[in-house]
Amino acid sequence: MNFQQLRIIRETVRQNFNLTEASAALFTSQSGVSKHIKDLEDELGVQLFIRKGKRILGLTEPGQALLSVVERMLIDADNIKRLADEFNKIDEGTLTLATTHTQARYILPPIVNLFKKQFPKVHLVLQQASPSEIVEMLLQGQADIGIATESLTTEDNLAGIPYYTWQHSIITPKDHPLTKLAHITLEDLAQYPIVTYHEGFTGRAKINQAFIDAHLDADIVMSALDTDVIKTYVELGMGIGIINSIAYDEKRDIHLSQIKTSLFDINTTWIAVRKGHLLRGYGYDFISLCSPEANIKSLKKVAYPDE
Repeated sequence: MNFQQLRIIRETVRQNFNLTEASAALFTSQSGVSKHIKDLEDELGVQLFIRKGKRILGLTEPGQALLSVVERMLIDADNIKRLADEFNKIDEGTLTLATTHTQARYILPPIVNLFKKQFPKVHLVLQQASPSEIVEMLLQGQADIGIATESLTTEDNLAGIPYYTWQHSIITPKDHPLTKLAHITLEDLAQYPIVTYHEGFTGRAKINQAFIDAHLDADIVMSALDTDVIKTYVELGMGIGIINSIAYDEKRDIHLSQIKTSLFDINTTWIAVRKGHLLRGYGYDFISLCSPEANIKSLKKVAYPDE
């Protein structure tokens, strides 16, 4: 048994049992992948995959049991490398951050700027993804840190801390009738077409729930994954927008007006890491830059008890 065989088992599952895709991901030949799988099955004396002819369709029961062990072993092997790097290259390496467009565009630029000044030799990889994709990237070891409002607190294998709280605000074209009102209600908003975030993004659930609780039907004519798209279509007159309040820039959004409101519940954006993942020291420094009040010792204890 060797680590290449274990990587092949994991990658075959990740690629939905497509050996061509698995071999490409591992930069090896399909015949080599097949041979490694057969050699491991012969060594263990059990069949790991369900086959139909030469095609692999899924995992057998022993294969399913083995997969969780393989994942742990590969995580631990990666942690050994990280532990060595922690002592040998304190301020060098790669930090992969997975986050949503709103965080990447409006929240993180000053943090990234400070981090790069402190750690110029660290290559920072910024991956933009949906909250559910961020969770998957963390679990599969494709990202070191995840930042999002949704999903990160619902996965048991992640350890997280609150980053910041925020509320939605309303944006409209200049001189819109809503800008003349002293007090905005949900009934007022329901009279206009609404452009806001896609389901599962940037507090959309809080928007939906507010209208449900008020027994009102929101006329959401368009949803988008990022705030810049929402602002573009509000400028075009497609409707009023409901966005993360921090995403409005008075100097840049000169064709829009912002109406601050407390009609929607407060949201919390979270920072999360995968439990069992040994984060390099500069990774924790990045988290501290995001949230100076963060209890890093507590996060380490939850994420990696043996660290």
